[in-house]
Amino acid sequence: MDYLHDLTAFLPGIIVATAGLVAIMLEAFKKGIAAVYSVTIIGLVAALGVAIYQMFGETGTAFTDAIVYGGVPAYGSAVVLFGALFCVIISKEYLSDRDLHYGEVYAMVLFATVGMLALAASNDLITFFLGIETMSICLFVLAGLVKSDKTGAEAALKYFLLGAFATGFLLYGIALIYGATGHTSLPEIAAAAEATPLFLAGCGLLLVGIFFKLGAVPFHMWTPDVYQGTPTTLTAFMATSAKAASFVAFILILTRMLPDTEAGDWTNVIQVISILTMVVGNLIALVQDNVKRMLAYSSIAHAGYLLVGLAAGTDAGYTAVLYYLFAYTLMNIGAFGVIAYYERNKGLDFSSVESYAGLGFKVPVMGVLLSIFLFSLVGIPPFVGFVGKYYVFAAAVQAGLIPLAIIGVIASAVSVYYYLRVMVYLYFKEAHKEYEVKTPGLVFKSTLLVLAVLTIYYGVEPVLPFTGLIELISSYYY
Repeated sequence: MDYLHDLTAFLPGIIVATAGLVAIMLEAFKKGIAAVYSVTIIGLVAALGVAIYQMFGETGTAFTDAIVYGGVPAYGSAVVLFGALFCVIISKEYLSDRDLHYGEVYAMVLFATVGMLALAASNDLITFFLGIETMSICLFVLAGLVKSDKTGAEAALKYFLLGAFATGFLLYGIALIYGATGHTSLPEIAAAAEATPLFLAGCGLLLVGIFFKLGAVPFHMWTPDVYQGTPTTLTAFMATSAKAASFVAFILILTRMLPDTEAGDWTNVIQVISILTMVVGNLIALVQDNVKRMLAYSSIAHAGYLLVGLAAGTDAGYTAVLYYLFAYTLMNIGAFGVIAYYERNKGLDFSSVESYAGLGFKVPVMGVLLSIFLFSLVGIPPFVGFVGKYYVFAAAVQAGLIPLAIIGVIASAVSVYYYLRVMVYLYFKEAHKEYEVKTPGLVFKSTLLVLAVLTIYYGVEPVLPFTGLIELISSYYY
């Protein structure tokens, strides 16, 4: 039956949506935050298992060709769910210590994840829009969670206003594309597309909305303020799962709606945006004293590296981007997780780089973990960040984009300064005053250790997280 086929195709999203509804009801009937947390974990684990299983099953479309399932979309869903799961696990202790442990937080995370899953599986511009808005509305709420802090209010307001502005571009672009082709389905648009001014204008406006969600320059203005004002573990969720879903959706649009034709050759545009994003993100990160703002501009720079793979427009390029998304999820959640641990200590300010002076010896495990994640973000072997960057730049070289790859390598080298600056304060600077920090909880510490082990493993054994992905890409899209 068609409806059973449709439900099965989007089963990870249905599981997460059901968990979100159950979480809302449990919170409404005052059943306790522990019950809400347990439902969230169970829902995400179950959905992740289904997504991994679907990667190696059949591929096709569902809901009247509105979504695609199996293969690469399932891989994107798995990365999104992996990021959401680990962010939720490390959020419990952090939000409790910050007096922000509300059941609604987990419900918003679950519903945002549903939007991300729809986004990563979109085969129609309407589905794309619904996914991106479902995700964004929930993230607007999470960004303003710290109501007592003016930075939290600023984060939510700025994210909402700029997000609404970007949505206008996105909708107008969809309208123009529909006017030019008479379709909203990605394959049907590709079949009917011609390089008319109306179609090109629509694609341009659509890309503006996408680049905003990716945090690419010059549409990055919201990123540092939102990252700074949002609770740190939820910032990690925004920076990883949301970015993974957006990039997978972008791959779907490039491969299914904008194939390599006169009407769809946007390589030069992506190259320019990639260069601006890498250069601006790294240069501004150099002068940041606030650690979260530094990681925000670092996130912008990493979006530039990912765009290098998309600019290549080859199987190798798309594979590199998918691998990098997984690698970025590991090391970024880990880095934000360690920062969240330090922020859990009430009465102490760990916002500036200088405040990390001497911390490497106070809780050695956390200092080592942060060092691992920072080394990986730099792209130093034998960590997964090096492998991810190697795949991306190698794909660009193979596609003949050698100048783009050279700029990417130079930009990555610049990032050494601001990442290792944190480590210099951790181990080579003395603390300005004496203070005690909490001992990390077993679950919190174990979660970060798992991320660190995976960061090292996929650096030493540079294989795709799930075997057969290259074959899935080449067979699925072309």
